[in-house]
Amino acid sequence: MKEANAKILLVDDDDSLRRVLEFQLSEAGHSVVSEGDGREALKSYSAEDFDCVITDWRMPKMTGSQLVSQATAINSEIPIIVITAFGDVDTAVEAMRGGAFDFITKPFNRQEILLTVEKALKYGHALAENRRLRRQIHEDFRIENVIGTSEKMLQVFDLVERVSKTNVTVLIEGETGTGKELIAKGIHFSGTRKNNPFVAINCAAIPETLIEAELFGYKKGAFTGAAHESTGKFEEANGGTLFLDEISAMPLQSQTRLLRVLQEQEVTRLGENIPRKVDARIIAASNENLPEPIKENAFREDLYYRLAVVPITIPPLRERREDLPVLTEHFVIRSASKHGMRPPKIAREVFKVFFDYPWMGNVRELENLVERMVVLSDGDTLTLTDVPETVKNPSSTKGELWFELPSEPINLEALEREIIRSSLLRHGGNQSQTSKYLGITRSALIYRIQKYDLDESGSSISDD
Repeated sequence: MKEANAKILLVDDDDSLRRVLEFQLSEAGHSVVSEGDGREALKSYSAEDFDCVITDWRMPKMTGSQLVSQATAINSEIPIIVITAFGDVDTAVEAMRGGAFDFITKPFNRQEILLTVEKALKYGHALAENRRLRRQIHEDFRIENVIGTSEKMLQVFDLVERVSKTNVTVLIEGETGTGKELIAKGIHFSGTRKNNPFVAINCAAIPETLIEAELFGYKKGAFTGAAHESTGKFEEANGGTLFLDEISAMPLQSQTRLLRVLQEQEVTRLGENIPRKVDARIIAASNENLPEPIKENAFREDLYYRLAVVPITIPPLRERREDLPVLTEHFVIRSASKHGMRPPKIAREVFKVFFDYPWMGNVRELENLVERMVVLSDGDTLTLTDVPETVKNPSSTKGELWFELPSEPINLEALEREIIRSSLLRHGGNQSQTSKYLGITRSALIYRIQKYDLDESGSSISDD
């Protein structure tokens, strides 16, 4: 797509060339401010907003090198194209080092300069979009935007505010759907590392055989399928924050290596023996109480203490029901804005139902439900008719066994073993899918697989 309607500052002491370029750029749809002197150009640059600068390299009064240097100091995100009749390598290197986007040698044709300008404008627009997204991310994930007025959430906010000013390792615990990643982002974007990367990895979503490659990176040919060199998440997060979600699902062998990385502050890619220094703040999260898998020898106790320097526990929604009104109103406004609708009001009877509902899916369940109600509602007020029957009468779906108990005594362990074996077979041995199907954590599933010797049962167990 052509980048047109840009505002370009053109600087060249050659009047005839400047007039030709001004005509060609204007004909291409751009607005051009033309200056024959670097000092005057710098005044215009300081006073107006430009999308691109084209400047000659050798000019009297102020050279192109000086203009590039001073313009970059004012705004380093405006691309600058240098043109000169003295196009040697040294000049090009000097221009690039000074902050120029590209370098073009006289004489050049119309197509060459217009293509170079188009590339520069695309680059500038990409920088502007990245800047806008960074501002939006900082705004969206400031801790002030995490909703909650209950006493328990105020305690969480107080802890988050304190740790965000430090680089201390944090462990966030809470049920699925409570907003652990949102809290992690709140810590990052409220702290000193907010302008550096926030890198998240879900330890339960990655096969055991690949998690170390994802975390630490690998050399080309390090293992089957390693067709190219790859940096790991630790290196990607250098200078910023690495968020390790569902840390309890990490295999023991990987936990050992992770502990070493945290102690040494360096990683070694798979297939290499060269350690690389990394500076990444670690925030981990778990949807289960980690001391439990520690008892089952599924999680290293020393790693737990290394991660839980400051533990933060997010209460489930059912334990902070006083937050329901403000959360509901927040999600109504956000859902309506997302779908280009006018935010509906909320009838008091809806809140009564919400207060009685258990919210096992926590804030995420409430958010999804509210969005569904807003989208499907026909009126300007959300009423009981907009609330799904499963929410209005949750007890009607509980207490029913999906099988009939036999009259003779049963072996509970044998029944559990068969349920796990059948579930693994149903999901092709995929531990992550099986644990979700059974409603248990992956570490709890692994413990039971080992307990019942299912690795030798003939089931096709994998992590893919």
